[in-house]
Amino acid sequence: MRALVQRVAEAEVTVAGRSTGRIGPGLLVLVCAMQGDDAAAAEKLVARVTKLRIFRDAADKMNLSVLDIGGAVLVVSQFTLAADTRTGNRPGFSTAAPPGEGERLYLHFAQALRDLGLPVETGEFGADMRVALVNDGPVTIWMDSADRS
Repeated sequence: MRALVQRVAEAEVTVAGRSTGRIGPGLLVLVCAMQGDDAAAAEKLVARVTKLRIFRDAADKMNLSVLDIGGAVLVVSQFTLAADTRTGNRPGFSTAAPPGEGERLYLHFAQALRDLGLPVETGEFGADMRVALVNDGPVTIWMDSADRS
């Protein structure tokens, strides 16, 4: 699975003018299931995201995780993270998981965060969403469950 993680002061996702998720300080996580991903890949990514020390401590150093600060997480599905831009000008998305599998893993990812006690809000899988955020820092980190064992 792939994720683009942003430290935010606040973030909100809307679908057709209605809010589906809104958080204060925490993380906005844009997530994409790739072909071949499974529940273990989702859980591995959850572990990495929740331990990522990108929040400031008392000495103003990035030394705390979202768990440490009691932050929230807004999870938004974004299959375009699977974009293949190696040739041409139009990205290909054939490496993304099929929609049914992508949705299952997206929901599993969000639930695994909840199981750790984090407040979690979500977008709506497959919908045309608008995401508004105040990126804090800015801090934006790219993560892929395939990067480490």
